Amino acid sequence: MEDGLVKSMKNCISALSLGVAITMMLLLFACGQSQKMANNSLSEEEKAAGWILLFDGKSFDGWHGLGRDDFPADYWVIDGDAIKKIAQSEGPKMPDGQPVQGGDLITDAAFENYEFKFDWMISSAGNSGIKYNVSEEISVSRKPAHAALGWEYQVLDDANHSDNANPTHRAAALYDVLPAKGKTLKPVGQFNHSKIVVNGTHGEHWLNGVKVVEYDTESASFDSLFQKSKYRNIEGFKEKKTGHIVLQDHADAVWYRNLKIRKLD
Repeated sequence: MEDGLVKSMKNCISALSLGVAITMMLLLFACGQSQKMANNSLSEEEKAAGWILLFDGKSFDGWHGLGRDDFPADYWVIDGDAIKKIAQSEGPKMPDGQPVQGGDLITDAAFENYEFKFDWMISSAGNSGIKYNVSEEISVSRKPAHAALGWEYQVLDDANHSDNANPTHRAAALYDVLPAKGKTLKPVGQFNHSKIVVNGTHGEHWLNGVKVVEYDTESASFDSLFQKSKYRNIEGFKEKKTGHIVLQDHADAVWYRNLKIRKLD
């Protein structure tokens, strides 16, 4: 009788121990899930390193339409936790049936030397870009008035857009100057993680953890490539500036989130 009771108690203790272990595992898992960073937020480590948000996930504070007094709200919206450029084909029309003009989004602030990281997702056969080293004054002095002039981190659906024929027009390239090398691009419908580094005349493009472009605008090799680009005859284009960052309106749908920047000494 006693042996049976002892055995029964041991079984109960084992069951309780297993239950406690499972409960602890579930609590640890839930804790880990809650500690995952929300999009458009900064970790304590990022804050300590000097990162700031350029998009808070809720508003367009810190942004305006390039060359505009108003905001092009017909084409730039907040979709969930991302900035979305509405496709021109889906946007509002004028009485004659032509699309209402959109235009690029530009930061209110300008930056000299920095690291800028961001996530982006392109639509099928879509084309867009992040422009930097942008002077709004120079940009609005040339047509079209609401399109930025600056270095461009190309955002493209490489698999389906016709611009993929030119390596310097593919995703993560320094547009029309340098192709991206050794990259791994996520498919349409998934976010890619990118980074741009600007420090003096030195520049870098990163894609999903890999540096895919590196250049120095004062080097002879870079100048030879620049002289073959469509920018070569634009006065002052290549000059180092305290410039703005721009989200390009290129007619297609694109999403951006986790836009973060930190100044470099």
